[in-house]
Amino acid sequence: MSANTEAQGSRRGLEVVKWLVVAILLVLAIVGNYFYRDYNLPMRASVVVLVIVIAGVVAMMTIKGKSIVTFAREASTEIRKVIWPTREETLNTTLVVVTVTAVMSLLLWGLDGVLVRVISFITSLRF
Repeated sequence: MSANTEAQGSRRGLEVVKWLVVAILLVLAIVGNYFYRDYNLPMRASVVVLVIVIAGVVAMMTIKGKSIVTFAREASTEIRKVIWPTREETLNTTLVVVTVTAVMSLLLWGLDGVLVRVISFITSLRF
C-alpha cells in the first residue's frame, strides 16, 4: 500500500515538474523575444515557435496532455462519422431561414406600428 502511495506521489511530482517546465519555456519565449528584439524578425519568430512546440510536446507528456490527445483523436473519429448535408440541402435550409426571418421582421414592424398608434391615441401624444 505504501509503495503504491509513493508511486502516486512520485507521478504527481513529475507532473508538477513537467508543467513547471512548460511554464518556464513559455516565459522564456516571451522574455527572449523581448530581450532579443534587435535580431531580425524571422529568426526571433522561428525560435519562439520552436520553444512553443517544445513546450507543447512536454505538455502532451502529462496526464492532462494525453487526455487532450485522446479527446482530439475521438473527436476526429466522430467528425468522420457525421453525415454532412449536401450543398442543395444547405442552400434550401438557408433560404427557408432567410424567408422566415424576413416575414417575421415585417410582422413585428407592422405590429410595432399598430402599437405605437394605439398608445399614442390612448395617451393623446402625436407621433
